[in-house]
Amino acid sequence: MLLWQKHAVLEKNSIVLVIGILLVIAIGGLVEIVPLFYLKNTIEKVEGIRPYTPLELAGRNIYVREGCYLCHSQMIRPLRDEVERYGHYSLAAESVYDHPFQWGSKRTGPDLARIGGKYSDNWHREHLNDPRSVVPGSVMPSYSWLAQTDLDYRHIAEDLKVQALLGVPYSADMIARAVDDVVTQATTDSPDAADLAKRYPKAQARDFDGNPGRITEADALIAYLQMLGTEVDFKLYDDKANIR
Repeated sequence: MLLWQKHAVLEKNSIVLVIGILLVIAIGGLVEIVPLFYLKNTIEKVEGIRPYTPLELAGRNIYVREGCYLCHSQMIRPLRDEVERYGHYSLAAESVYDHPFQWGSKRTGPDLARIGGKYSDNWHREHLNDPRSVVPGSVMPSYSWLAQTDLDYRHIAEDLKVQALLGVPYSADMIARAVDDVVTQATTDSPDAADLAKRYPKAQARDFDGNPGRITEADALIAYLQMLGTEVDFKLYDDKANIR
């Protein structure tokens, strides 16, 4: 019997076709699921990755609230043009503490995975207040109210507790100090900055919004943006041979 004639059995008998479909799905499912039972972790551990500081977490919440992910991605693909434009391609471990992740689905604006340290705090302040003052062709709306709105961080400890339930390694000490850590990180020359850095390595502590008398939503958002892509020493993962 010719091969096409054997295939005709499936086309003419719906029961046999359904059984064949279920069999193929079962095999494919087992191939994907079985390894998860003996693999301890499917994400490579990367040195330098840490949980967000309370101020950065508050900034990330604002980033999500304002829908920034709708126009900005945080995922650089391992393609030469993307790496040359945005920086080292994204590592899975960089999103391990994101609930939910901020990879995005389109880029009306540039990718932000490596935005940390690329521009000054003043640039970010101007960009949020009037995007076209620093990027003439920008279609981004103004977020001027962020610098005029005091950050409500009274319940930031509860935010850390929820993140801890999701698997983020916030200790009891980190949660207990959450409110104080917000003040410390948003203050220039704070005496507690060194202590903050012990809990959150490479945490940047300063007045982000240019207004030392207030802790605003702009402080939190800029602190979040300024840490993106700064945790990992990408020289350790620089393998351009794998970039297509």
